[in-house]
Amino acid sequence: MPRYRIVFMGSPDFAIPALQKLAETHDICAVYTQPAKPAGRGMKSTPVPVAAYAAEKSLALFSPASLKTDDVQQQLVAHKADLFVVVAYGLLLPKIVLNIPKLGCINGHASLLPRWRGAAPIQRAIAAGDAVTGISAMLMDEGLDTGKVLMRRSCKIDPAETAGSLHDKLAVLNAETLDDVVADITNLQTTAEPQDDSQARYAAKITPQEAEIDWACDNAKLDCHIRAFTPFPGAWCLGPKGRLRILQARPTNMTRPAHAPAGSIVGISKAALHVATGDGVLAIEQLQPAGKKPMHVGDFLNGHKLVIGQMLAAPAV
Repeated sequence: MPRYRIVFMGSPDFAIPALQKLAETHDICAVYTQPAKPAGRGMKSTPVPVAAYAAEKSLALFSPASLKTDDVQQQLVAHKADLFVVVAYGLLLPKIVLNIPKLGCINGHASLLPRWRGAAPIQRAIAAGDAVTGISAMLMDEGLDTGKVLMRRSCKIDPAETAGSLHDKLAVLNAETLDDVVADITNLQTTAEPQDDSQARYAAKITPQEAEIDWACDNAKLDCHIRAFTPFPGAWCLGPKGRLRILQARPTNMTRPAHAPAGSIVGISKAALHVATGDGVLAIEQLQPAGKKPMHVGDFLNGHKLVIGQMLAAPAV
């Protein structure tokens, strides 16, 4: 198997398994990440996960704010890389950068392209109720996840799958896929498949505001919504003392009481909090009050007196 010189570009922990895997059989001549960001209560400048990993492994690390400046582009040329491998980097690669490595730039994307191009493919797939997603390795071009696909690998979305659990599964699958693609890159480039733009769907960046729960939706949609936003930013509603993040819930066969408005509590036990929805009842099992740690609903009830009929959100106007 050929041994290539690779510049790896990635920022979040999703990218680490791919970097780790490629480093086993190739020369990682440089790692590029987004700059350190404020984090924690003190908003202290903190390296992104890939930067911390690269520093730990003594890999050459660069964290420019942009790849558009002459000095950064000359620096990239100086690495004399065969390939740039990109995983959730978060910065735009200008055309001049895409043309630097002789074998091109490869991106590992967490969806079966052209479905779910964009920043949040994992969350969008679960929210949409998709049964299958996967990894696509593509040759990068100037578009947003529009390049020719070198390889796809599928992954089932289990009924109880959250964005967190699917993230971890796809991170491993991404590492395996990119390793196979790099090993056979010269052959795969001749069979790369153009994407069908008519089938494209856009996976917009997640915002905390859209994670708000609309209890008027049906059970199936609410189930997908809660799992899609777990663990981040957390599907939420209004509780007795501010926001409640709902971390685990399940649709039930319980008949919704007549005249119970969506969002009202219709059952209370140590095992679950039952809430009326648009077409039934959802059982909340784990949640997180504002400023508190995640907890089982039984522990939450020890400190909060709730009553049947109480609303977890204002009724829709």
